[in-house]
Amino acid sequence: MPDAATRLDLDAVRVFLHLLGVCGWVGGQIVMMALVPVLRKVSPEAPRLAAARFGQVAWACFGLAVVTWIWGLAVVDLADRGNGYHVTMLVKLLLVGASGAAAGIHGTASSVAVRASSGAVAGLTALGALLAGAVLGT
Repeated sequence: MPDAATRLDLDAVRVFLHLLGVCGWVGGQIVMMALVPVLRKVSPEAPRLAAARFGQVAWACFGLAVVTWIWGLAVVDLADRGNGYHVTMLVKLLLVGASGAAAGIHGTASSVAVRASSGAVAGLTALGALLAGAVLGT
């Protein structure tokens, strides 16, 4: 019989799915940021086409991360957690919301300046949420 450290259970599946969603959302933004200059050299339309396809995957990943985060909250006894945990969780929630909102603005903006600034905010707040998640996991 495997011990708790090697057992595949529902908690492990939840964490795996959450990390998968986070990887797609945060990592995908980093990859897209690196690819845009190269794509511009290929064709003026290439960044837009790649971003549209990325958006389909990224939003699915964002949804997966949010759903599994809510699932995680349902299995954690928040009453047993200290104030630091609650503050960090609130910060993470605010950063996730800001990342999603900024990405939504980025995806619909027609102004280059708005697209650039909202894309930067989406990426930076996603990284901040990832850091908060890492703090909560320790």
